[in-house]
Amino acid sequence: MLNGEHGEIIERMMRLLVRLADIYNADKMIPIGSAQIAGVSYKSIGDPGLEFLEDMAGKGAKVRVLSYLNPAGMDMMQWRALGFSEDFAKKQIRIMDAFQKMGIVVSATCTPYLAGNLPRYREHIAWSESSAVSFANSVIGARTNREGGPSALAAAICGITPNYGLHLDENREPNVLVNVEAKLEYQSDYGALGYTVGKLVKNKIPFFRGIPDNVDTDQLKSLGAAMAASGAVALYHVENVTPDADKVNKNGLEKITITDEDLKETYEKLNTGEDPDIIIIGCPHASIREIRRIADKLQGKKVRKPLWICTSRVIRDLAEKIGLLDVIEKAGANIVADTCMVVAPIEKMGYKTTAVNSGKAANYLPGFCKQNVVFQNIDELVRRAMQ
Repeated sequence: MLNGEHGEIIERMMRLLVRLADIYNADKMIPIGSAQIAGVSYKSIGDPGLEFLEDMAGKGAKVRVLSYLNPAGMDMMQWRALGFSEDFAKKQIRIMDAFQKMGIVVSATCTPYLAGNLPRYREHIAWSESSAVSFANSVIGARTNREGGPSALAAAICGITPNYGLHLDENREPNVLVNVEAKLEYQSDYGALGYTVGKLVKNKIPFFRGIPDNVDTDQLKSLGAAMAASGAVALYHVENVTPDADKVNKNGLEKITITDEDLKETYEKLNTGEDPDIIIIGCPHASIREIRRIADKLQGKKVRKPLWICTSRVIRDLAEKIGLLDVIEKAGANIVADTCMVVAPIEKMGYKTTAVNSGKAANYLPGFCKQNVVFQNIDELVRRAMQ
């Protein structure tokens, strides 16, 4: 590959991987089972990114492993009805076409594990979306570093990645013991916990004690996403819950304690707005369980403000098949596929204050989308939607 025997594109991509391997002192390349590629929204990559992808696709680049995409900048089918501009849509469609020509599944989701790309325990993968990396490493027990969009694409095209970082067992041991004394009731509480811990531990690996054993995967998804956003946490362990928690060494760790007062302060810090223009749920993308919970709350009611539930196309189609989409649309809300509030150009669509139950979104919206934020639990958000 490196000598150009497989063509120009593979040589270029292999050179990128070799440079990474040199920087991080990797001992070898290892095969991967799948890739997940960021840098998909036109809002994020602009014309330079579009031109790069079209050049790659035009020169015949093809992926060698199952490869999924991160969210795009709009719902690829409902963009007109939701108010996205035609100029933006044209560029976004070209981006998706280029990825598709490379053999990538144009899934446009940050939860690939809910949409058909589910790695096995200890499988090596090359994923780039921070919350997906956290979930894969922590909840599934797969092995991936937090790849950039280009390095994940290179790994997908070559089918390999350098063997360093979180691919190695010795680098997956915890550094910090987090004693959770706070009450965790809503998914937003897990987001607040993640935001709080991410700020404290930065890029270390936390081991949580005190999280309920019956915590569900949606709550773990929110926890990891917020830690990856406020810090750079790519792996965490939860006692009696995550697959490697009983295998790692818990002795001699730095200790921190998180109380109800800590979470209260985080809620207050993240709330920078008062009256939302729009309520958006689904960062990371909503599961079918989350959509059912929201549909139950909206049954027979009407919203007075825009309410988006962001999810993958796969989950939206499932919601339609089992009748949840009908309930939500009758209430005046929308299930929005392929995108989310962070990578969509909501600031250009007239929205200035966005309400969310996601610690990750609350962290990113002020900078990425120039939004004031209302950060609350799901019950409060549905109530606000009906005001």
